Amino acid sequence: MWSTTSKMWTNQQVPHPRSTDPPPTVSTQPESSSEPRPLAANPGSFRDPGGQVFERGGEIYRTLDQRSYDNWKLLSSKRFFTEAVDEGRIVRTVETTDAPPIPGAEWVAVLHHERIPVVSYPYEWTFSMLKDAALLQLDLLSAALAEDMILKDSTPFNIQWDGHRPVFIDIGSFEPLEEGDVWVGYRQFASLFLYPLMLTSRVGVPFQPWLRGQPEGLEAGQINAMMTSRDRWKKGGLLHVSLPARAEKKQHGAGRNVRSEMKESGFSKAMIENNVKGLHRIVSSLEWDPGTSRWSEYASDCGHVSVQRETKAEFVDGFVAEVAPSVVWDVGANDGHFSRVAARTAKYVLALDADELVLEDLYRSLKKDGPNNVLPLLHDLANPSPGLGWRGMERPPLHARSAPDLILALAVVHHLVIGRNVPLRAFVDWLADLDCPAVFEFVPPDDPMVQALTVNKKPHEIHRDYTETNLRAYLEGRLEIVRETPVPGGGRRLFALRPIV
Repeated sequence: MWSTTSKMWTNQQVPHPRSTDPPPTVSTQPESSSEPRPLAANPGSFRDPGGQVFERGGEIYRTLDQRSYDNWKLLSSKRFFTEAVDEGRIVRTVETTDAPPIPGAEWVAVLHHERIPVVSYPYEWTFSMLKDAALLQLDLLSAALAEDMILKDSTPFNIQWDGHRPVFIDIGSFEPLEEGDVWVGYRQFASLFLYPLMLTSRVGVPFQPWLRGQPEGLEAGQINAMMTSRDRWKKGGLLHVSLPARAEKKQHGAGRNVRSEMKESGFSKAMIENNVKGLHRIVSSLEWDPGTSRWSEYASDCGHVSVQRETKAEFVDGFVAEVAPSVVWDVGANDGHFSRVAARTAKYVLALDADELVLEDLYRSLKKDGPNNVLPLLHDLANPSPGLGWRGMERPPLHARSAPDLILALAVVHHLVIGRNVPLRAFVDWLADLDCPAVFEFVPPDDPMVQALTVNKKPHEIHRDYTETNLRAYLEGRLEIVRETPVPGGGRRLFALRPIV
């Protein structure tokens, strides 16, 4: 792993030089050319009073106050922790005395974290990704309980991805389990893991728009209202949905010290362990059959795809080898064929697509066959994940979390121009503003796939500048065409592009 992040660690990469909203820095001293970059406070780590995440020059640091430091010393001595780190399930972390000066009299120690390649959020994951993240959360909690520790938080924002492997990154969530303690993260787990998974598995509604619109997760009453009576009687429905929904309605617990009441009533570790085991069984049982979508059968149903793939793959492979990128964005990745081609050379590939079904199949395929340097993410170019949370910076948009070194835009432009009415010039501007090389496929207006997109549109409802002549004019002065080749079997054309300095 070579880059990391989350909630207490919603740690995005250093903002791309072209980003408009960089996170605030805690260094106010001017830099000379020989001085290191300023220390950047992570805008998503402020919620934990016991520590904060900082970044400089690709290195990730976490400050600790005395209480958090004591918890860290205990955690680092536990067998479950060292085993999980060695297995790649918890981010590798060490105490360091070699960190840059960090303001704050309350900090008594600093940790150094290994980086996760690219930061992502649960509303960008597929069903199986959220499910695997939930099972990791429960597995770590169960292991911690066995050694008298507990996770105070239970949010998917504490989990990131090293390829297709989920990695827990919020070290500050672990704390000692005291006699009579309750699992305060249960409601958070239900809202952000269990209910979204049930929403898709049992109700058939995608969870991503809900988590994007409600970053704190679904309420029991919301999921209960969407379930049928039959769904409520399925495993976990009564205990974890219907009863909590009734309690929400009656507003039980308002102004009460629930922790003290539970402790006085004899709440035990065994009760938490039984709850965790039960949740593990429920989550494991939740399934989603993606079925098919318009694009999930695209490669097999469209005869031109197999004919053209060899030419495209050779073109992509050659240009990727020439650029030698660290991070590639494969926009409109579909089944990930060209993501895998790019992954032969690139360190990391984001397989971006707006269709969850194709990404779900891709994620399952990557788990089975690899490679482990491709990350599928739900990403709609015409409606990308915005900045969310406090001041719109706590959960920044993708361009502030990842700076691509190469873009693959194969057979995607016509879907935006014709299907989503995005002007061709606007698409070229977006591509040029990323300021990196690109492989671009132009699909002409007379292509059968373009014609299929126009079947329900009148001529005046389509942008008239969608021509190869205009494309070349828009590229001029912004992106240099360093190589181009026709795609066999039609009028499509591949372009290798570089920014004009």
